[in-house]
Amino acid sequence: MMISAVQAAGVNTTTSVTDIYVSAITMDPAVFFPYEEGTIAVTLTNSGDEAAVLMDPTILSNKVHILSSDMGTSSITSIPAGTTATYTFLVRVDPPDGTYFPLFTVGTSSSSIHYPITMKVDSKEIGSIISGKPSAFPLSAEETVNLTVFNPRGGEVKNLLVTASGTGLEVNPPQRYISSLDSKSSAELSFGVTAREDSNLSFHISYQNGDNTHTSEVFLPINIGDDKTAAVPVLNNVALTSKGTYYDLTGDITNTGITDAKGLVVTIGSPARGTETYPEYAIGSLASDDSGSFELTFTCQDLSSVPLVMRWKDEDGNNYALTKSLDLASGSGTFDSGSGSGISTGSGSTNRSGTATGFSSRGMGGAGVPGGNRAGSTGIFGIGGSRGGGLASFYPVIAGAVILVAGIVVWTKRKWVASKLKRR
Repeated sequence: MMISAVQAAGVNTTTSVTDIYVSAITMDPAVFFPYEEGTIAVTLTNSGDEAAVLMDPTILSNKVHILSSDMGTSSITSIPAGTTATYTFLVRVDPPDGTYFPLFTVGTSSSSIHYPITMKVDSKEIGSIISGKPSAFPLSAEETVNLTVFNPRGGEVKNLLVTASGTGLEVNPPQRYISSLDSKSSAELSFGVTAREDSNLSFHISYQNGDNTHTSEVFLPINIGDDKTAAVPVLNNVALTSKGTYYDLTGDITNTGITDAKGLVVTIGSPARGTETYPEYAIGSLASDDSGSFELTFTCQDLSSVPLVMRWKDEDGNNYALTKSLDLASGSGTFDSGSGSGISTGSGSTNRSGTATGFSSRGMGGAGVPGGNRAGSTGIFGIGGSRGGGLASFYPVIAGAVILVAGIVVWTKRKWVASKLKRR
């Protein structure tokens, strides 16, 4: 008996005692790679009132080769009324890519059933690209790398496992898993990468098409460098005031970088020691192109080298630090280019001579004792004036000179007046 298309869809159009039709076709994988093995399962339903006998089920095609079936050595099957029978074939498919129609056929006691199966062969592998990465990888700072995996095939793939690795690299997590990826869909995976040397980050991707495992690789060169988007704190308007037993240092910090500096804290480094009200100062989050003021109180025996330490985090929680060595003893506020962790140096607010912008000293005495005079720092005529004290330290000398000149003028005028009176 030949099965019509209507009957194959499960609609009974005959009054025959034995009414057999193909009710389902299942393939795994849904789309084959060339030369790939897979299974084809054909389900037949007996919608009649009597049992039916089926013989010699097979698949006819010059592209699809049967490797084995679940029937073993038996080729005769009885299907009771109102039940189903499923035949499963292990097959291998030849190239090229395309759509094929192998013919399933099975005999009955009086005729044969023929049913065309639609099969697709596609050699396209799943694809992957680096969809997100930083402009540079700072030393020992975690940066995010995004990998997008996409499936251009006509059927789903399953059990995708992405393994990331590289010499001198710490990757978190080292593996990501996707249970299935539908046809024409994609998934983005994020990895935290901490680089301790120049290297190559390798993404090894394995997946299954049916029970067949396929692999692919993606590589990303990792070069240690300064993050061009990182926060860059710049120091301005440094001012020092002597408070007798300690010093008070104030200033501004401007973020000239691209991203925010989170939790920015300013402290004094050794040999200086924080003391009194502000041993450290928390500015907090400093947005790009924004400024914040700070105030520090400290003691130090040598103002020619006072380290100012700035610490902050980026949005991923990576720690950054930048140290500026201030020369406060000379009153010029010079400082070196500083050193940073994970960011470029030379981010200090310096002019070409290396002098800090807007530095001033208010009431600053010698380097040894706050407010004290250095040896040999006496002013003109032995009174007033300490080095680094500015013009104000000569005010007593200037006032004395003015008084002396005025006295001389008055004395001279008095003698002139007296001589005039005697003549009269």
